[in-house]
Amino acid sequence: MTELNEGELSFRFECRTNPFKYDEMAFYRNQFQAVCEGAKAVDFLCKDGSCGYLVEVKDYAQAPRTKPSDLPQEIAEKVRDTLAGLVACKANANDHEERGRADQWLSSTRLRVVLHLEQPKRPSRLKPRVAEPQDLRQKLKQLLKAIDAHPMVADCAHTPSDVPWSVARRQHP
Repeated sequence: MTELNEGELSFRFECRTNPFKYDEMAFYRNQFQAVCEGAKAVDFLCKDGSCGYLVEVKDYAQAPRTKPSDLPQEIAEKVRDTLAGLVACKANANDHEERGRADQWLSSTRLRVVLHLEQPKRPSRLKPRVAEPQDLRQKLKQLLKAIDAHPMVADCAHTPSDVPWSVARRQHP
């Protein structure tokens, strides 16, 4: 198992998936991030067989959303920018390992987009729900149909059984 953390959430990926944080790659940080006045990135990428996953994590159970922008549009832009960045990384990264990682991921014949969204269990005025998962899924489906006609919206309690990872809130001593 490979464990990657995003905030207070711990994702445990099956070893065969070769998961990585694209936004921590030197190519993204040093070369691509400044493209078009600020390219964005999803949180995790992994590949299971011929399926490439783009995973974006939002944890509003811990802190309420402060950005006024539309969440599905934000996710769609991150997916678009990540895909463009991977193509550029494959061709132009200075680090040969990063080039290889991008090339390996880009050999995917199927793409899946997953929004992992934690929301308050008991919504309140201070910690409201961002949206209903089915509404987010429908909007993402409209925005991303050329990339993934069936994007997923998940949380710790409802992680699809067909994804090659598990997720839990991190335990602190």
